[in-house]
Order: sequence, then structure tokens, then C-alpha cells
Amino acid sequence: MTLADAPLLLGICVALGIGLLIGAERERRKGRGRGRGAAGIRTFAVVALLGAVSMALGDVLILAVTALVVGGGSLVAYQRNRNHDPGMTTEFALLLTCLIGGLAMRDSALSAGLGVLLALLLAARQSMHYFVRSVLSEQELHDIILFAAAALIVLPLAPDRAMGPFAAINPHAMAQLVVLVMAISAGGYVAMRWLGPRYGLPLAGLASGFVSSVATIHSMGERATRQPALMPAAAAGAVLSSVATMVQTVVVLALVQPALLQMLLLPLAWAGFAAMAYAALLFLQGLPQSNTAPEPSAGRAIDVKTVASFTALFALVLLVSAALDAWLGQAGVLLSAAITGLADAHSTAAAAANMQGSFKITETQASQAVLVGLSSNTAMKVVVAFKSGGRAYGTRIVPGLLAMVLGLWLGARFI
Repeated sequence: MTLADAPLLLGICVALGIGLLIGAERERRKGRGRGRGAAGIRTFAVVALLGAVSMALGDVLILAVTALVVGGGSLVAYQRNRNHDPGMTTEFALLLTCLIGGLAMRDSALSAGLGVLLALLLAARQSMHYFVRSVLSEQELHDIILFAAAALIVLPLAPDRAMGPFAAINPHAMAQLVVLVMAISAGGYVAMRWLGPRYGLPLAGLASGFVSSVATIHSMGERATRQPALMPAAAAGAVLSSVATMVQTVVVLALVQPALLQMLLLPLAWAGFAAMAYAALLFLQGLPQSNTAPEPSAGRAIDVKTVASFTALFALVLLVSAALDAWLGQAGVLLSAAITGLADAHSTAAAAANMQGSFKITETQASQAVLVGLSSNTAMKVVVAFKSGGRAYGTRIVPGLLAMVLGLWLGARFI
């Protein structure tokens, strides 16, 4: 055998391994006696090799003919066994194994991955059926379909260019925001069902805060309004999302302008520790209630009205910010930072760092713009908290947000 034959041998070995792997799983389910399934470990191994040899002898056309033959045989087997097992999983798995075997001759790594994935899907039959029938509710299934439509249909089709007055609105970015808010809401829902509200909501709040703290506070507020028993855990998660804001600001400044980070590291650290301490206090206050009260229902994973209202508010803030920037220019650096910070503190920090790096503003002006952007972003969080969760939710998290801003500006005095 020469070196030129090595890829051919590798493809055949991968195809055989895939056939044996999938066939071993099917062998355990084919049963025994006259009513047993038609395809087991030997059949799947042979079919995988058929696909590989077809590609080795010719091209895709020969593989297509082989796949038709395998499909015809699978149809005959299904007609014989449909009274015992009306499912067609094995028949379609057999056909797919043939195609994966052919793929092994062109891309052995991709073929091996698909083969393992198919084997996992077949082996997870009972757990998947149990999850869909007994764990997943009808409403949860609808929410999953809604999220998939937004992420896989709306987002790819949305134009990725600035539009509208002052070129302030990017439809693709707004679609990303819609998917983001849905994902945050669904993430909190999954974490709560997995870990329970005591630990799930704070953990989800911290994680989703790295994407959008304002959206997280909004989502937690809506959940606390629908289910008041979750108020302590939701409030803790909301405040923890602001800790993520400080961490992400540090990362942004470190990447864009490290010198500016050295000036702002102390204020950012003080603000983060203040928010973390207050979130821990909320979490500890919620422990007795969580231990004595029954576990509340999880509610809905995604609320369409909530997503629409938050996206509309975000678009309005972007429009106002773009208008001020067009009218005032560099003269309104702090005002522009305050307006932009209402929507996104990280973009404000990045913009200020870029302007300082290009010597359009001084280091002091850049640091002040970052502090103002973070402060206005916190003010936005206060408004969103009262709007989404009402007075009970807002009054719980506002002290933590104020402590964070106080730590930010007290730390700035030592710059």
C-alpha cells in the first residue's frame, strides 16, 4: 500500500466503524424471533461499507443509486414489520448510514461526527420521548418554536445596515436584541426549572448580564410580577447582572485602551463589589422563604409582549442618542455618553476609549464619559425595574444599584 492509498483506507475504516457503532445500538432493539427487526449490527456495517465503496468506485451518482437500493430494501422491511413496530426510525437510520459511509470517503472527520451524533440520537430514544411527553409542556413547545423562528428566520433575513432617521436603527441589530431578550428569558426559565428558583435565577442573572444587564433586569422583573414568590431570587439575579456589566466593561477597556483601564480599575472594582455584596444580602434574605414556601410554577419561558415593549424602548433610546450626536458632535461628549449609556454601557466605554486612543478627547474626558455612561445605564435599569416589576421589585434592587453607582464615583475620587 502506498501513501496515496492512505485516505482511501481511512475512509473505509471510518465507514465501517460508523456502521458497527450505529448497528450495535440497533441490534439491542431489534428483538428476537420472527417479529424481530430487519436491520442489526451486520446490516448497518454492510450498508455503511456500501456507501463507502460506491464513492470509491465512482462518484455521487453511484452513491445515489446505492442509496435508492438501500431505501427500497428499507421500505420492504418496513412493510413486513409495520404491524409490530409502526415507527420508521431504523429504516431512515439505515439510509442515512449509507450516505454517511459515502461521506467518509471525502470528509472522514465530518462523517465520524455525524455517525456519532446519529448513534446518540438513537440511543437517547427513551429519554427524549420522556422529555417531550412528560417534561416539556405544550406552552414550552410553542415558546421553543417561537424562539427558533426568531433566531433562524427573522434574524438572518433582517437587513444589516443603518436605516431610518439619523441612520440610528439597524434592523439586524434589533433582531439580535429580540433573540437576546428571548434567550435571557428562556435561560432564566431553564435555570429555574433545573436548579430551582433559589439558585437558578441568581445564576441566570449573572450569566445573562454579560450579554445585557438591562434586558436581564427587565426579564427578572416580568417574572417576579407574574410569580411574586420568586421576588427575592429574581431581585438577586437582577443585581448580579450589574456585576457582569462591570466585569465586561473591564474587558472592553483592556482590549481597546489599557491605559484608560488603569485609571478606571478602582472605580469599577468598587462598583462591582458593592453590587455583589447587596445581591448576596438579597439571596440570604430569600432563603427562609424558599425553604418554607412551596416551589412555584415556572410560568412562561418567553413573553412576546415583554420582548416587543423592551425592543421598542431600546430603539427609541438609540434614535435620541443618534440625534444628539449629529447635532452636538464632540462638544456633547458627556451628554452623548449619558444618552448612549441608557441603551448600552459597553458601547459607550468602547467609543470613549476609541476617541481617547485617536486623541480626539483627553484621558480625563474619556474616563468621565465612561463613568457617565455607566451611571446613565444604571438610571435606565432603575426605570426598567419599576416598569417591569412594579414598586415591590424596584424598591428591592434600587439600593443595590445606588450602592454600585456610589462605589463607582467614590472610587473615581482616587483617580
